[in-house]
Amino acid sequence: MSVKERLEADLLEEDYEDEDTQEDKFLTFVLNREEYGIEIRYVTEIVGIQNITQVPDMPGFIKGVINLRGKVIPVMDVRLRFDIEERPYDDRTCIVVININEQAVGLIVDRVSEVLDIPKTEIELPPKIRRSERSNFIQGLGKVGDKVKILLNANRLLYEGDE
Repeated sequence: MSVKERLEADLLEEDYEDEDTQEDKFLTFVLNREEYGIEIRYVTEIVGIQNITQVPDMPGFIKGVINLRGKVIPVMDVRLRFDIEERPYDDRTCIVVININEQAVGLIVDRVSEVLDIPKTEIELPPKIRRSERSNFIQGLGKVGDKVKILLNANRLLYEGDE
């Protein structure tokens, strides 16, 4: 292989490495038999449900805090955030730890499904029919085969409509 060919091959590899491998990828999870998704770039880890310390004077959907390897992280029950009836936690219930603006927050979900690649061309804006406060959390509706995933805006989920 000539020097020129090696340089071109190296440049192609660098271009490939610079691509955003998390673009269009969503971690999907279930709440009340509906599938939701959140951009994978915000997800730092998924842990099982664990001991939650309640903190007084917090909004009702903030269940408290957990100690995750020495770091105190607030946890939000997404069911309660969406005004969905609370249910007992089970062995499938997990905490999806996300990081927004250098703030780690745990999202309690019924169960995690999978990571899906949903291109922008397969995402539509939510309908503007009688939008409620919780529809502000919806970034879009992702079409995956014959199913629709409700894609959440992580920033709004954490910071909008706080009580």
